Amino acid sequence: MSPWVIILLISVYFGVLMLISKLTADNSNDGFFLGKRNSPWYIVAFGMIGASLSGITFISVPGWVGNDQFSYMQMILGYVPGYLVIATVLMPVYYRLNLTSIYTYLEKRFGYHTYKAGASFFLVSRLIGASFRLYLVAIVLQYALFTKAGIEVPFVIPVLITIALIWLYTKNGGIKTIIWTDTLQTLFMILAVVITLWVIGNHYGLGLAGLADKVANSGYSQIFFWDGLDDKNFFKNFFAGAFMAIVMTGLDQDMMQKNLSCRNIKEAQINMISFSIVLIFVNLLFLSLGALLYIYAADIGLALPEKADELYSTIALDGYLGTAVALFFILGLIAAAYSSADSALTALTTSFCIDILNVQEKSSGVQIRMRKRVHLLVSALLVAVILIFHAINDDSVIKEMFTAAAFTYGPLLGLYSFGFFTQKSIADARVWIVVLAAPVLSYVLKINAADWLNGYEFGFEILLVNGALTFLGLLIIQRK
Repeated sequence: MSPWVIILLISVYFGVLMLISKLTADNSNDGFFLGKRNSPWYIVAFGMIGASLSGITFISVPGWVGNDQFSYMQMILGYVPGYLVIATVLMPVYYRLNLTSIYTYLEKRFGYHTYKAGASFFLVSRLIGASFRLYLVAIVLQYALFTKAGIEVPFVIPVLITIALIWLYTKNGGIKTIIWTDTLQTLFMILAVVITLWVIGNHYGLGLAGLADKVANSGYSQIFFWDGLDDKNFFKNFFAGAFMAIVMTGLDQDMMQKNLSCRNIKEAQINMISFSIVLIFVNLLFLSLGALLYIYAADIGLALPEKADELYSTIALDGYLGTAVALFFILGLIAAAYSSADSALTALTTSFCIDILNVQEKSSGVQIRMRKRVHLLVSALLVAVILIFHAINDDSVIKEMFTAAAFTYGPLLGLYSFGFFTQKSIADARVWIVVLAAPVLSYVLKINAADWLNGYEFGFEILLVNGALTFLGLLIIQRK
């Protein structure tokens, strides 16, 4: 497919996003941060699917199937109890306290230093997570726009293009724009997968039932793993999934900002529960696509790319499945990237403005100027982190993302657990020692676990250890 066709496709798509931004723009900080709490729950729920999946799911999950089969579903099943905890425990508190930033809860519960520590860990976590997601997209755009046209450009160019486009349509719209653009982007992402599955089905002369049988009878469809020493073990992944859902959604300003924009707590809870159910089937769709891509590659004698993350893009963009798949792949990729990155950019801006700069204490005009400067600064930071990750990454990006999340969200899990499930107060000024020590100790344990624990190796469940160490540290610094 010609790079000019891709450029035209991106331009039209971006034009639609700009139109949505113009129609939903609200330059007030109340509109930017929470959309004046007037978002329909069903629009929020559908859009959150795209934000939750992102470009990592779109590209990395199909590639992950090659080595790990459908083991990812064990974590997805764990999401359900995690989302129930969010809907029944966390969200009622957020609504009752009328929060804009969810980290102000920590100030009300413990004090100034705990509040700043929690917000800081979110900023680091979301900055890394958003960068991981955009990293994959920039790689594919570089290949589709430049490499296939025989043009050699440094990696920073597609990165700058990606971030600049997101910055342009989010700088005035805020969360209201994000909710509506996420809805459109979720639709395109799912359409891309459905079209690809349909074309593969035509290649084999199979309908939906036939494709399901082909996946089930392949060597890629195993979901449950019971070996206690295997990092794919069911219990490890299920409980890691439950707590990942809690920290990466319930303790994440990005995801909760959308929920807090709903009209009331009841609608927000319906949104969360319906979203959790649909997410199971959507992830199963992506894993099935991965299995079929590996089967198809073997049948046509295609050499697998060096990185599993590049499997879907190689088959789609090199014309193996036709022009329609290539076009929808680009649309789906852009949609996946923008649906997570635009909300991350808005959430990072919101948290930094409220939690670090305390803009709510300034005049209206000063608030808007500070918000716009922070929005630009966060965009620049995303570029920098993406380039750093590009220089060091050598594994599946989705694994890297969850590994990073286990270390950066662990202190948040410990802080909120201590706040919700105890009545104790702490020596607020000492909390920094605890939240910095817990991830370091967790990392030391993870890299030495095989020697210290008779061959046991930690996977994503290191998040639980990290949170438990934080909880224990808070007990140590409690006030009598």
